[in-house]
Amino acid sequence: MCGLAGEVRFDSARADIRTVDAMTAALADRGPDDAGLWSHGRVALGHRRLRLIDLSDASAQPMSTPEAGLTGVLNGCIYNYRELRTELAAAGHRFFSDGDTEVALRAYAHWGPQFAEHLIGTFAVAITERDSGRLVLARDRLGVKPLYLAASPGVLRFASTLPALLAADGVDTSIDPVALAHYLSFHSVVPAPRTILAGVRKLPPATVRVVEPDGRSTDHVYWRPDFSRKPEHAAWTEKDWQEQLLASLRTAVKRRSIADVEVGVLLSGGLDSSLVVALLASEHGPGLKTFSIGFDSSDEQLGDEFRYSDLVAQMYGTDHQRIRVGEEDLVQPIEACLAAMPEPMVSHDCVAFYLLSQVVSAHCPVVQTGQGADEVLGGYHWYQSLAQVSRGAALPAYDRAFLDRSASELRAAISPDLELPDPADQLLRGLDPARAWLTEHFNRPGAQSAVDAAMRMDTTVMLVDDPVKRVDAMTMAHGLEARMPFLDHEFVELAAACPVPFKLARGGKGVLKQAARGLLPRSVLQRPKGYFPVPALFRLQGKLVERVRDTLESPEARRRGVFRPEYVAGLLRDPNAAHTPLNGNKLWQLATLEMWLQARGIS
Repeated sequence: MCGLAGEVRFDSARADIRTVDAMTAALADRGPDDAGLWSHGRVALGHRRLRLIDLSDASAQPMSTPEAGLTGVLNGCIYNYRELRTELAAAGHRFFSDGDTEVALRAYAHWGPQFAEHLIGTFAVAITERDSGRLVLARDRLGVKPLYLAASPGVLRFASTLPALLAADGVDTSIDPVALAHYLSFHSVVPAPRTILAGVRKLPPATVRVVEPDGRSTDHVYWRPDFSRKPEHAAWTEKDWQEQLLASLRTAVKRRSIADVEVGVLLSGGLDSSLVVALLASEHGPGLKTFSIGFDSSDEQLGDEFRYSDLVAQMYGTDHQRIRVGEEDLVQPIEACLAAMPEPMVSHDCVAFYLLSQVVSAHCPVVQTGQGADEVLGGYHWYQSLAQVSRGAALPAYDRAFLDRSASELRAAISPDLELPDPADQLLRGLDPARAWLTEHFNRPGAQSAVDAAMRMDTTVMLVDDPVKRVDAMTMAHGLEARMPFLDHEFVELAAACPVPFKLARGGKGVLKQAARGLLPRSVLQRPKGYFPVPALFRLQGKLVERVRDTLESPEARRRGVFRPEYVAGLLRDPNAAHTPLNGNKLWQLATLEMWLQARGIS
């Protein structure tokens, strides 16, 4: 729901409002309804607004509360803003708007840096204190809303997207070799705080960062889900878990219906989005707007799931729209997707969500989606194999199921000119930073079994920097707000505590399937897990493979020298021979990175 940008100086200079204006302009797609700038001495803020709550100018941003000496910008939505407003008003705070941004500012005035713990929602926020010169940055618990940062001597800049930071001068755009190793090993996921560019970092989820006037900063992680069983649930039966999870999800869906505009649903035809439709339609009634997308099928893969989404739409009397895309229509959308990506992302879903959002944004500015259910409720196939191993064997099993390249293939792929840090560094363990990082994460306490450890990884890291990021990027490219009820933090906490056998039953998400009985057609409940299928990206051919070849053999790619030429040549000899364990095309992964760099004008 918007985009934010800002600059804070730590030297004697004033903040450059023209630079902030340029960064803010780069966020226009995220906030097509309004724009605002503010500066005071060493701090400047910018904002692009998508009007969803309090459509009046009273909620324009940047927003100041003069009596409290605060100015801030918010991207996202605080779903409990009305309850917080009542609580804060009772404590003596006075309001001039009816929106959630002012509530966030008043919450900070009341609770200080602990304010984020009181917010239920998806948000990135920046607040500056007039009297102390302090800057506070915060991000929601599951990282649904992004916040990128670029630091250079004497200045810190921040924005809702990485490309917005590139609109300012002075960003180090060299490749971060550790991030590159993550990208090539960890299914294109680069965990926070790194990005593929050495000069850009991202604030981790569930983090409040307090930046002092001299540039020193401290971080406070205010939320960590516990993936273990709790004594208070010891007597719960499987039926109890079904009822409690469904009740929690119903609350999450209701929260995400808060808006002064119409709210629809992206209906894939899978269990998760279908259940969101069922719960929202029970509140909304007939006529709820729903949208599905499909692509041309290939000999190997069906390109749509309309037969399932149609059943759900008919069952609940939704105002349903099918969107079909032919293979010949994909080259231009891929180029548009690259332009919309805050970081390089290889998932086929990007094209689907981009094209779907393009149509949906003309009908309603807010949609709910089913993202997150597979991670928090055990829907992926690798959880079944992990259930057969001990806690200590979790990482090797996860490695076999999920990671794209071995350490030896990583060395064969990356150019020797891009040396990774000192192999003696115990954190990096030589040339395999992703596995070293995963080892540290898997060994942390708070995950009871091998499955719990994998679900914690997928929920707090992989989900944030893969599915969630691409949904936010592709929807916001069209000024469309995507809300994800399965990522309500209270629902995630409850799901994390649910016994693993209940989650993995019936091929995965068993507890959710049972909870949804009577709410969805049997064929939807019993269907195998599906994905957003884009067959043309699974098997590269025609114009797409020509585009890939031209990109990786271009003068820009050769000058950059990220990959070993012999490794690239080997993949190009048979563009569809090499796939990752998750059936990603390895050649497409390399090409996406190089196309993204070229689209950003990075040399």
